[in-house]
Amino acid sequence: MTTYKEAGVDVEAGEEAVDRIRSRVQDTFTPGVLADIGAFGSFFEPDLEGMDEPVLVSSIDGVGTKLKVASRARRYDTVGQDLVNHCVNDVAVCGARPLYFLDYYGVGTLEPDTAEAVVEGFATACKENECALVGGEIAEMPDVYGEGDFDLVGTVVGLVDKGEIVTGDDVAPGDVLLGLPSTGIHTNGYTLARTVLFDEYTVDDCPPELDGASVEEALLRVHRSYLDPIRALVEADLAQGLAHVTGGGLPNNLRRVVPEACTAAVDYDAWERPSIFSLIQELGDVPEEDMRQTFNLGIGMVVVVRADDASRAIDQLESIGESPIQMGWIEAVEESP
Repeated sequence: MTTYKEAGVDVEAGEEAVDRIRSRVQDTFTPGVLADIGAFGSFFEPDLEGMDEPVLVSSIDGVGTKLKVASRARRYDTVGQDLVNHCVNDVAVCGARPLYFLDYYGVGTLEPDTAEAVVEGFATACKENECALVGGEIAEMPDVYGEGDFDLVGTVVGLVDKGEIVTGDDVAPGDVLLGLPSTGIHTNGYTLARTVLFDEYTVDDCPPELDGASVEEALLRVHRSYLDPIRALVEADLAQGLAHVTGGGLPNNLRRVVPEACTAAVDYDAWERPSIFSLIQELGDVPEEDMRQTFNLGIGMVVVVRADDASRAIDQLESIGESPIQMGWIEAVEESP
């Protein structure tokens, strides 16, 4: 006789994990949540008061190979926050407010302690973004994920009035680029970062270039949320375009919000890069072009504003504790003769 547990799936561990996280998940519930966890579907009643043409905006993403760093360090309290904040930023740059978040947590061998830490990260970030954690899936699949391996995927749904969607269509030559600092690598470029750093260091090492931080601390810094500064600019009607700097770095993500007749001219000397990027580039002899197209290099969000509005936008951001950097401008694309 062979049991499900002997085959590699521990149902009791799954039930224990759900029991542990229940109160943390419930703590994220907003007034729109209509069902507790455990139902077959999640129900959410949005507040549409004051909206003329409500539009749902959704985004799905993962944390990538940053999970390999978490596994190596056996620290799981940050990657859940990374995932929520990444997804929230992606809908926020469209002008939307996040409503609710759902997750997928796939693992080879389910350990309730690890699952609890991961979901607590989801809950922490959902609370900070006023976004409900309405459901998720914990899947134990030893034939799919190797020992110690796991994967995270998240989906967020937000809401915006159609007339307030930020598309970048009105971006024009002469507009100014304002950058908001990142907290580090965020969630992109970890395959390159791990290849370079773990050939030389362990997660506990403290290279002098990192100013007292360990490799673990530098690599697992939480991908920050930009929801508050984005809302401040959108509500003040100052943002012509917004770019969340994820995979592809500044060049590729700015291209997503700049019209074809324009190009973004970035002054890469306008800010000081966090030391983790310099260490990766020097240790791995990574070409500058690869650095720019792989990492955020210290700028996690870019706002495009009219030149006449730049001072007001900077003041608005500084009033809520941000440190914006004037980092470039929009130019017209020269036509070929």
